[in-house]
Amino acid sequence: MELVLFDLDNTLLDGDSDYEWAQFLIEQGVLERASYEQRNQDFFDQYKAGTLDIYAFLDFQLAPLAQYPRTQLDAWHAGFMAEKIRPMIKEASRRLVSESLRDGHLCAIVTATNSFVTAPIAREFGVKHLVATEPEEIQGKFTGKVTGLPCFREGKITRVEQWLSAQGRSWKDFPKSRFYSDSHNDLPLLERVTHPIAVRPDPSLRQTALARGWEVIALD
Repeated sequence: MELVLFDLDNTLLDGDSDYEWAQFLIEQGVLERASYEQRNQDFFDQYKAGTLDIYAFLDFQLAPLAQYPRTQLDAWHAGFMAEKIRPMIKEASRRLVSESLRDGHLCAIVTATNSFVTAPIAREFGVKHLVATEPEEIQGKFTGKVTGLPCFREGKITRVEQWLSAQGRSWKDFPKSRFYSDSHNDLPLLERVTHPIAVRPDPSLRQTALARGWEVIALD
């Protein structure tokens, strides 16, 4: 059995679910375009540049979850899946995941995007295990805060190790481990696995992958 880890945004998805969730809420009139759209773009640009303050971003991204009941949020998310997410899922991505599951590997989606946004996407891919940033929830209601360590940069390693430990496993149980990602922000976890794989990599990751002889794929 291998350990197979997948980044989500711009890796399995041909787009960014975090960014598109905020855009979807703007388009639905839930969030005010004037105050949210530019901030959403600014945070996205910071992520790509490697300068993102993850806690400042989470304060921005999780706040709307605290303002509405879960039933309403789930209804919006169903529309989000139909309008934004499913069109971003290419057949090559579905095939990659299904082949890893078919071969009996332990698979997980590992993403900085919060689990409210990403859990239905993981189910869409048929992946049981999701390691994501967790929004705080008290008595069934989101607080707008994060709980635990964000699943971002070095935090992805910590969160993966916590997930493995909860199953009575560790890295040493797997002779081969793979991680698929597009982003230089994921270098810590890419360096931790035995087989890092760059998927449509950003320029910084592409340079690193080519210099180190890592596999580079497109999933197109």
